[in-house]
Amino acid sequence: MKAKKTFDWILLGLWVTLISVGLVAIFSATQGKFLPHYIHINFYKQLIACGLAIGLLASIQYTDPKFFREGSYLLYGIGLVLMILTLLIGREVNGARSWLAIGPFNFQTSEFMEVVTILAAAHYLTSQRNISAENLTHALITTTLFLIPTGLVLLQNDTGTALIFLSLIPVMLFWSGLPYGISLFIISPVIIGYLCLIAWYWGLIAALSLTGLIFFIQRSKWLTVTSFICGLLVVVGVQVALYHVLQPYQRGRIKAFTNSNFDPRGAGWNVLQAKTAIGSGGFFGKGFMQGTQTQLRFLPEQWTDFIYCVIAEEFGFLGATVVLLLFLGLLLRLLRSAKNHQNHFAKIVVVGVTWVFFINFFINIGSASGLLPVIGLPLPFISYGGSALITNTFMLAICLSMDFNKRQLSIYR
Repeated sequence: MKAKKTFDWILLGLWVTLISVGLVAIFSATQGKFLPHYIHINFYKQLIACGLAIGLLASIQYTDPKFFREGSYLLYGIGLVLMILTLLIGREVNGARSWLAIGPFNFQTSEFMEVVTILAAAHYLTSQRNISAENLTHALITTTLFLIPTGLVLLQNDTGTALIFLSLIPVMLFWSGLPYGISLFIISPVIIGYLCLIAWYWGLIAALSLTGLIFFIQRSKWLTVTSFICGLLVVVGVQVALYHVLQPYQRGRIKAFTNSNFDPRGAGWNVLQAKTAIGSGGFFGKGFMQGTQTQLRFLPEQWTDFIYCVIAEEFGFLGATVVLLLFLGLLLRLLRSAKNHQNHFAKIVVVGVTWVFFINFFINIGSASGLLPVIGLPLPFISYGGSALITNTFMLAICLSMDFNKRQLSIYR
C-alpha cells in the first residue's frame, strides 16, 4: 500500500502569518504623510514580491526534491558566476555592491548563494558513506565551499551576509558528526570577540572559560592549547582593530553599541531612536499608523533593518511578543521536520535553512534592541525587500517539499 503523504499546513500557516504581519508593518512604515512618494511605492513592490513568492512556493512543490541534491553543484557554480558578475557590473546600495539588475528587478545574488551553498555542502557531506565531518580533509572541503562565497561577499562589502556564511560552517559540520569540543572551538572566537567589544577583560575571561570547557568536553591537550592561544589572539586582535585598523565611523558604531548615549546625534542615533520606539509602545502599542517615531520618520530604515521597532511601537509588547512566538514556532517546526527525516541530505539542508532564518532573526532583533551592533540584516518574511522575501520563501519551499516527500526520500541516503 502506498504511503500517504501529508503536507505541513502549520508551517505554511506560519509563513503566511509572518508575511501578513510584514505587509501591515511595511504599510505603516512607508505610507506616512511625511514620507516621499518613492518610499510609498515600496509597499506595492513588496506586494508584487509576495505574489512571486507564492508562485515560487507552489511550483517548488511540483519539483522532484531529488533535483536539489543532484543539481546542487550546478546551482553552486551558477551562484558563483552571479556573484562575480555582481562584483563586475552590480549595483551599489548603501556602500555594498550586492545587487544585480535583471530587467526591471534588482536581485541580491548573495542571498541566492546562501541557499545553493547549503545544498552543495549537504550534498558533499552525504555523497559517500565514508565522508564525515570528523575527518579533517572532509571538514576542510566543506569549509572551503563556504569560504569561497564568503570571500566574494566581503569583496562586495557586505559584512552581514558574510557572517551568515561563516556561521553556517560549524552548524553544518556539527550536524554531520563534528565532535562537541571542536564545534565549540570553532564558534569560540565569535563569543570572545563579542565580549571584547564590551570590555577586553570580559573577552579574556571568556577565552579562559571556553578553554577549560573545551578541555572538559574533548580531553585533547593540543586542542586545549590551540584554543587558549586563539582566544588570546582574538582578544589582542580586537583591541588592535578597534584602535588601529577600523575607520572612525566604524569605531563610532562600536562605541554606540556599548554606550547608546555616545554621539546621540551621530553614531548613536539609530540605537537611541530604536529603543525609544520599542519603549514607547507600552503593552498594547499606540495603534496602527499612530506611532510617532515611525510616522514622523525618526526611525532610520524603518521598513527594513528596524521594522521590528515599528511593530513594537504600534502594537506594543503584545504585538512584539506575537512576532517572537511566530518565529519560534517556525524554527521549532523546521527542527521537527529535520528530526523526522531519515534522509541525511534532507536533514542537513533543513538544519542549514533553519539556522539562516535564526541568525537573521537574532541579529535583526538584537540590532533593533541594542543588544548587538547594527549590522543591517533583514527580518525574514517581515522586512521590506523582494529579493530577500523570494529567497527565504525558496528555502522554506524546499523544506516543505522535502517534508512532503520524506517517505520517498527515506529510501535514499
